[in-house]
Amino acid sequence: MARIALSNGEAILLIVLIAIPVAALSFIGAGNAFRQIGKGPLAIEQELPQKGARGPTPVSAEMREVEIRQFLEAKAYRQGRRGESPLDVEAELERLLAQDGRRPSLRADAQLVAEVRQLIEASNARRVRMGREPLNVDAEVERQLDELESLGQ
Repeated sequence: MARIALSNGEAILLIVLIAIPVAALSFIGAGNAFRQIGKGPLAIEQELPQKGARGPTPVSAEMREVEIRQFLEAKAYRQGRRGESPLDVEAELERLLAQDGRRPSLRADAQLVAEVRQLIEASNARRVRMGREPLNVDAEVERQLDELESLGQ
């Protein structure tokens, strides 16, 4: 029997030449497995809704009133259990339904207005240090509050 003598370099070269096609075939077959990483029932990341998907269906006024009443009754019950004076469910329900059509203005919150003003004054200080023109504080406060109010629409 004839023996073939291979040097170390030839053996390494032969192993590499055999391993490259095997690795390429494995890599091509594993593409679907890589796309499945992080998916499944225990995954944190959720699938995004499709573009044609609609938002939540609107709830009727009667159903909304029933649900608000249930929340208020539960709140009154918890307050009673804690020894506090329970909430007047009917009065609170009327108040919430009366303000249903109108949104409270952010300008009524003095702390928020003061915080926005401080933010703009700090921004102006940075602008002056950078050699830029400072903003009109009152106009910028109004603009920022308008922007915040329009976020929910």
